[in-house]
Amino acid sequence: MVSTFTLAHSWRVRTVGLLLALGTAAPVQAQITPTAPADTLRKYETPAQASAVKKPWYQGKLVRATIVPAVMIGYGFYTHKGGGFYTNEQANRDIHKLFPTYRTSLDDYLLLAPYAELGLVALAGVESRSDRINTLLVIVKAEAIMLTSVYALKYITRRPRPDGSDNESFPSGHTAQAFLAASIVHTEFRDKSQWYGIGAYTIATGVGALRMINTKHWQSDVVAGAGFGILSAHLAYLTHRNRWGRQPRLPKGMTLTPTLYGGATGICFIWRPQ
Repeated sequence: MVSTFTLAHSWRVRTVGLLLALGTAAPVQAQITPTAPADTLRKYETPAQASAVKKPWYQGKLVRATIVPAVMIGYGFYTHKGGGFYTNEQANRDIHKLFPTYRTSLDDYLLLAPYAELGLVALAGVESRSDRINTLLVIVKAEAIMLTSVYALKYITRRPRPDGSDNESFPSGHTAQAFLAASIVHTEFRDKSQWYGIGAYTIATGVGALRMINTKHWQSDVVAGAGFGILSAHLAYLTHRNRWGRQPRLPKGMTLTPTLYGGATGICFIWRPQ
């Protein structure tokens, strides 16, 4: 009698345990969903491009490229006839307190030094933003923009120089040339290192300072000239589309490199017969 009760009780315990186990396992099994097979038929299709969001006008390329030179040019126009909190006469007086007798012709050579840096860095094997043909085209276009604007303003404003030598003081052509070349260097090599541009802009700033020390320009001439140089370079890049991104089509063994020789800038042509 006892053994029969024990077997029956044991069978009921096992049955209840099995039902409890099945009851707790069922929800877990219901949560597992089969994974769909990967769609390999569309893996090489180009995904649909998201619609481009139009940026505000003040974030456009033209505004970002012109805002800094526009401020510099505006400051030069505002101060070139005696305006501003620090006038041309005050700046000229303070400069010649520091450099009463110092005069040099170094600024006549340093204005092209950034181009020499451009050529040396390229010869060292540092890859520039664009190939040499494109760089040359940008330089020619930027020079044309700068020379036209600067000398047209010199003729229109007829501002006397501090030393009274002529009436072509505003804006400074030397400073414009130096900052144009520095902007080219900065744009071509800024992806490699910012120090190339810092070096070029330091040279250009030195040119502007020497023009004031030599009593050839007022501070307004130098600031506006720097603005015109930077603006000319930026406009040249913004409008350059004809050969952008193409490789130079020169015969094998031929290379073109910007160079500086005897104080004059030019292009060095090298041909190595294959």
